[in-house]
Amino acid sequence: MTGAERAAARGIAPAGLAAPAPRAVLELLKPITWFAPMWAFGCGVVSAGLPVGGRWPLVAIGAALCGPLVCGASQAVNDWFDRDVDAINEPSRPIPSGRIPGRAGLAIAIFWTALSLAVAVALGGFVFMATLFGLAAAWAYSAPPLRLKRNGWWGNAACGACYEGLPWVTGTALLAGGLPNVRVLVMALLYSIGAHGIMTLNDFKSVEGDRRSGIASLPASLGVAAAARLACVTMAVPQAVAVALLAEWGRPLHAGIVAALLLAQLVLMRRLLAAPAERAAWYNATGTSLYVLGMLAAAFALHGLAGAPA
Repeated sequence: MTGAERAAARGIAPAGLAAPAPRAVLELLKPITWFAPMWAFGCGVVSAGLPVGGRWPLVAIGAALCGPLVCGASQAVNDWFDRDVDAINEPSRPIPSGRIPGRAGLAIAIFWTALSLAVAVALGGFVFMATLFGLAAAWAYSAPPLRLKRNGWWGNAACGACYEGLPWVTGTALLAGGLPNVRVLVMALLYSIGAHGIMTLNDFKSVEGDRRSGIASLPASLGVAAAARLACVTMAVPQAVAVALLAEWGRPLHAGIVAALLLAQLVLMRRLLAAPAERAAWYNATGTSLYVLGMLAAAFALHGLAGAPA
């Protein structure tokens, strides 16, 4: 087998003379995935309980750091190390399709990681430490020797933390100038745990490739039906705990909003569980939207609690 044939078998397109098209690079960075960490960062800003005032440029840079930069870097890293799986599941993606040739995908992942770190250094303090942790988790998730995504439990936990909890805490810390209070940390943790279930549903699209590649995602290892039930429980329980805590903290209106959103999700979950393989993507577009609206309601509750004893 020639070098080119070995590369093709691993999902690496032959190197060409032309640089990747900007559109292919943008597709590699997956803008649609930036929403989750940017939303969580916004929740963190809200929950800080402080006026933004003239710090809008700082907030905008922080949102860009969480979304296009860190999340974009994680997507490039994942697509590079998943190129063999993508050649089975989604051969039209930029790397296996050849639109990003040779090792350009790896170069983009390294460059975007370095750019993210440079911006984080400029912001300094806790934001830099959070960015460093998030980028380390992104590489550990996708790259050997750890390759956390080979285990659905650890991989989804890393994703949930980096998509929801870490950006939330970063947004609060950036505005407050230090580590958030206990209530913010607890709420960010709860929604990170719930995001584990969202990540499980996201794995339903690649079950065949995961099984053939030895990746023990939860749908591949537990089966689609069991993984769907687990995902629903994992999403619902932390929200129920959030409702109870908000009520205990004297925020009954916000607790009621989160509870109503959770009840709507439970209705949608019944439909999901009737045909999980076919409806996982549908639920991620409907039930997950309700989930993140609950995050915002909880953030506004924390905003009103700012300055109160934790």
